[in-house]
Amino acid sequence: MFSTTNSTTSTIARKENDNDKPLYPKYMPFYDPLEKVEDIGAFEHIDPGHRADPKLPNILANVTKMVDLSPHVGTEIYGVQLSQLNSAGLDELALLAAQRGALVFREQDFVNIGFEKQKAIVSHFGPLHIHGWAPHPVAGSEEHMIIYDHKDDLRVRQSWAGRSPVQWHTDQSPEQQPPGTTFIAMLESPSTGGGDTLVSSSVRAFSSLSPRFRKRLEGLTAIHSNNDGVTQELKHGQKAIMRRQTLQSEHPVVIIHPVTKQKALYVNPVYTKKIVGFDQEESDCILKFLFDHIAKRQDFSCRIRYEAGTVLVWDQRVTNHSQTLDYPVGDRRHGFRLTPLANKPIPAKIEEDDGECSRDEARVQLNLC
Repeated sequence: MFSTTNSTTSTIARKENDNDKPLYPKYMPFYDPLEKVEDIGAFEHIDPGHRADPKLPNILANVTKMVDLSPHVGTEIYGVQLSQLNSAGLDELALLAAQRGALVFREQDFVNIGFEKQKAIVSHFGPLHIHGWAPHPVAGSEEHMIIYDHKDDLRVRQSWAGRSPVQWHTDQSPEQQPPGTTFIAMLESPSTGGGDTLVSSSVRAFSSLSPRFRKRLEGLTAIHSNNDGVTQELKHGQKAIMRRQTLQSEHPVVIIHPVTKQKALYVNPVYTKKIVGFDQEESDCILKFLFDHIAKRQDFSCRIRYEAGTVLVWDQRVTNHSQTLDYPVGDRRHGFRLTPLANKPIPAKIEEDDGECSRDEARVQLNLC
C-alpha cells in the first residue's frame, strides 16, 4: 500500500551534460513564419473524468507514495508510468487532476516514447491545441509546444524583458473552448536548479472570498484576449512568428468544473481584460483585486520543481500558473507542452455557503462551522 505525506522536500537529480549540447535535438525549437493555423472550431467535449471510477483503482494500482505539495493544490505521485496507463487509468488521471489541480510524476519514460505516442496519450483528454506563435519541434509535430531557454535562444527571456516573468495565467483562455487536462514534460532542467512552475488553486481562490463578494461575481462575464501577447511577440525580430490571428472570447468570471462540480475563479492577469457591462474603471478595480488575490495568496499555491523526466499534469479549469525564470541566464531549460482543449466554460450558480469555513481558522477552532 502506498503512503501519503505532506512534505515538499525532494531530491533533485539532473542529467549531466558536459558538452553543453541538447540531449534531445529532435525537440529543438523550430520557427517558420509562413506556417498558418486554422481554428479547430466548436466541438463536443465529453470529459474523461466522467467515466472514471472514483476509487481510482487503475492509477493507484502501482503507487508507492503520494506527497501533497500543499493542502489545496498539487500532489506528487511515485510508482506510476503515464505511458502504461490504460484508457480507464487515463480517465482516472483526468479526475484526480481535477480534484488536486496539479499532479507531478518523476522519471517518466513518456519523454522518450516519441511524438506520436505522446500525442495519442494526451489526445485522450481532448483535441490538441496548436500554439499561435510558440515554436514546435524541429523534427515535426505542430501540437508540441517547445519550452526552450538557453544562451543560443533567449526568445523566452526577451519576451519578458522589462517585466516580471512571474505572470499568473491560464493557457489559451481566449479560446472559445480553453484547455483542460494539460501536460508539461521536462527534458532538461537548469544545472543550478530552478525553472519551477508555480500553481495556484482557482477553486480555493473563489471559496476564500467573502460570501457577499462571491455572490456579487455571479453572472459576470469577462473578455479574454491574447492581443498583448501578440504585440509582445512581434517585438522579437527574426524569431517572431504569427500563425494565427488575435483571439478574443467572453467567459464567466466564476465557472463550474463539469466533473467535480467545484466552482472556480476564472480570470487571470495575462489574458482577462475587462468585465462585460462595467465601465473600464470599475472593471479595472475589480480585476486588480482578483489578480492580486491570485498572486498574493500563497496559502493556496504550490511550487513544482522539475528534473529531467518530470511530467506535470494539471487541470487548467481549476488553476492558474506561472513560470519563474529564477535560474542563471544561459542555462538550458528544455521541455514541451501538449495542450488538449476542453469544454466551453460553464457559468456557476453561486450560493451563500459556497465558501469553506476553513478560510477562518479561528471559526474552526471555535466550532462555529
